[in-house]
Amino acid sequence: MRSASRIAFVSWRLPMPRRPRDPGVPSSPAEYFGTELRAYREASDLSRPQLSKRLGFTPQWIGQIESGNSAPSDEFAMACDTFFTTNGSFYRIWEWIQDFGRLAVLPPGFPDFIAREREAEVVYIFETMVITGLFQTPEYAREVLKLGKTADAVEQLVATRMERQEILGRENPPHVVAIFDEGAIRRPIGNLDVMKKQIQHLIELAELPDITIQIVPTTKGAYEGLPGAFTILGFQEEPGAVRVEGHIGGQIVDHPMAVRKYGVRFDLIRASAMTAEDSLSLLRTILESL
Repeated sequence: MRSASRIAFVSWRLPMPRRPRDPGVPSSPAEYFGTELRAYREASDLSRPQLSKRLGFTPQWIGQIESGNSAPSDEFAMACDTFFTTNGSFYRIWEWIQDFGRLAVLPPGFPDFIAREREAEVVYIFETMVITGLFQTPEYAREVLKLGKTADAVEQLVATRMERQEILGRENPPHVVAIFDEGAIRRPIGNLDVMKKQIQHLIELAELPDITIQIVPTTKGAYEGLPGAFTILGFQEEPGAVRVEGHIGGQIVDHPMAVRKYGVRFDLIRASAMTAEDSLSLLRTILESL
C-alpha cells in the first residue's frame, strides 16, 4: 500500500508534456526567410545542391537558412531576389531580420517607448548618471552599453540608439528640453577622446533652436531630481507619457495624474538648474579642461 501511494504521488507531480510548436509556422523573421526560400526552391524543382551551384553558396549554408538556424547575409538575400526574380522580397525580409535583431536586445517595453518617442511633439529629459541616449555619440554609447553584453548585442544597441537620434534632424523635430545633473556631464566614460567628442556634441546640440540643455550644478546640493532619471513625452493630440528609468529596465507611465506629477517635478528640477546660456558656458569650460 505504501509503495502504491508513493507511485501515485510521484506520477501526480510529473509535468504535463508540452505540445510541440507547429514547424510550419515561422516564429521569427529568420524562420520566415527560410520558409520562403524553401518554398521557392521546391517550386523551381531544385535540390539544395542544385540551388547551391546557381547561387554560389554551400548546400549546408542553404540548409541552415531554410531551417531558420542561421540568418542570411544581405548578399545571399540579393542573390535570391536575382535568381527567383522576386523584386526585392528576400532583401526586405533581410531588413526585417536586422530590425528584429536590434529590437530583441532592447529592454522590455523599450520598443514601445521608441515608437512613442518618434511621435512626440515635445520631449522633457532629466538624467542623473550619464548623457541621455538621444544625445550620445556612437563611441560614448558603446562604452555605456558594453557592460555584460556580447559584441554583437552592443553593436545592435548602438545602431538602434543612433536611429533614434534621427528625429532630431528631421524637418519638424520635437522640441527637446534636457536637464542633466553636473555629475552626469563630468563622469568619465571611455577615454579622453570619447569624452571630448561627447561634450563637443552636446555643445553643438545646445546651439540648435529646438534643443535646450540645462545643468544642475553640483553646488546645488539636495534638490528634487535626486530620486532618479525620467523622460516625459508630450503629444499634440494624445495624452502624455513618462518613462521612468530603473536598474534592469524602465517603465512607461501614462496615467494622466502621474504624468502631471512628473511634469511638476520636472519644473522644480529646472528651477534648480542653471540657465541654458550658463549651461552652455559650463560645457565649453569642461571641454577646455579635458
